[in-house]
Amino acid sequence: PKKIFMDVYTNWCGPCKMLDKNTFQTKDVAAYINENYYAVKFNGEGNETINYNGTAFGNPKFDKTKANSRNSAHEFANHMAISAYPTIVFMNNNGDLIMPLRGYQNPNQLELYLKMFLNDDYKKITSKEKFDAYNKAFKPEFKS
Repeated sequence: PKKIFMDVYTNWCGPCKMLDKNTFQTKDVAAYINENYYAVKFNGEGNETINYNGTAFGNPKFDKTKANSRNSAHEFANHMAISAYPTIVFMNNNGDLIMPLRGYQNPNQLELYLKMFLNDDYKKITSKEKFDAYNKAFKPEFKS
């Protein structure tokens, strides 16, 4: 089993499109995610039914006439506490939430989180000071 990397986007979100083009399409990022994670794209305002931990989540207020503009939030996005797009959700090997990471990330910013979660380093980071020290010591290797 692998951890899960879920890109939560919307059709109207400009930073989501930038994240896809400028970060996810870079060779190092794509190779690392594909090798180490199950990669999932999820439209946070879409209309598909998601089954998670025995519960079916949908979007009962979805308006198909607004498919490419702002729509209602999907119940699963609400369940995962997603309040902004893009958000990258990291889940452990059992599908349990580790953390939602909000906002655009360039390849080197994302690399920090990809490696921190893959190696379970996040379990040792119990304060902002420890995260700041981890971040300062981190040496990015991905090419932008």
